[in-house]
Amino acid sequence: MKGFRKYYGQKILWYIFTLIIAVILNFILPRLMPGDPTSAIVSKAVTGMTDATAVQKVLEEYTAKFGLDQPMIVQFWEFLKNAIRGDFGVSFSQYPREVSDIIASSVWWTVALQLPAIVVGWILGNLLGALAAYLRGVFDKVLLPVFLFISNVPAFGMATVLLTVFAVNLKWFPTSGGYGFDLIPNASWEFYSSVLEHYCLPFLSIVLITIGGQAIGMRSMSIYELNADYVKYSRFLGIKDGKIVGYVFRNAMLPQITGLAMSIGTMMGGALVAEIIFSYPGLGSTLLSAVTGQDYPLISACTLMITIMVLLANLFVEIIYGIIDPRIKAAQQD
Repeated sequence: MKGFRKYYGQKILWYIFTLIIAVILNFILPRLMPGDPTSAIVSKAVTGMTDATAVQKVLEEYTAKFGLDQPMIVQFWEFLKNAIRGDFGVSFSQYPREVSDIIASSVWWTVALQLPAIVVGWILGNLLGALAAYLRGVFDKVLLPVFLFISNVPAFGMATVLLTVFAVNLKWFPTSGGYGFDLIPNASWEFYSSVLEHYCLPFLSIVLITIGGQAIGMRSMSIYELNADYVKYSRFLGIKDGKIVGYVFRNAMLPQITGLAMSIGTMMGGALVAEIIFSYPGLGSTLLSAVTGQDYPLISACTLMITIMVLLANLFVEIIYGIIDPRIKAAQQD
């Protein structure tokens, strides 16, 4: 237990240090963007004004209201204190909406789209890779190359192809949105069926580009493990092949678990392409609109959320590795 406490204690300290650096960069980088983020709000507020002095006064008032007239270090401490409470202030591009409200309304769309798609793609890819390594034949010579080719298609390309073929030409699915534009969210079958129809193409585009990469990784690791000395020795001892294969695939899965955790950790940022192509109302589209609108609070909130998810995903991997990998167990017990 002492070895495990030391192992996890060091990991947690490094993650805390990484989080501190990430928070600093998360605050500074958006503010290095050229331009004035309050100009869009001011332009709406001064519509019809012709007095340059009055316009300048309005600009100064909004700059002071958002704290942009303060020194950078003062702005940072205010940002940090508010972020700890979960308060990221008011959005510049969607003023006067609160940033927390904007994220709350979009994050669940992203999670509902990305998480099932990533998990399904991961499972199918690893299953295909394991079969290709162990059975060879059609799995290795036909299916694997096909899915590998599909996974190498850029995300925007796959989304565009699916949109053009199945939505525009065949008209099997809607072209955009998260549900029908004539519907109001409610607990009815009509609304749920509309959500499902709009969900299919974005979901399929993510699954297809996930399978190939996971399959090739699993195949490579499985072939390496199948040719390892412990497999040859186990077969020499007469151990049943089914039991040996179980250990082989367990060892081959370790790097794949890392890939799954990283994919889940970055899913909110990775949603950007699919959401833009299909006009899906998730966090990716929100982040894009924040960048184009120079919305510092919204950019910081989105990127900070992605950062925390990546760090938590990596920490989760470290914990899982410590439990399921005998080599780490042995190292901590020495």
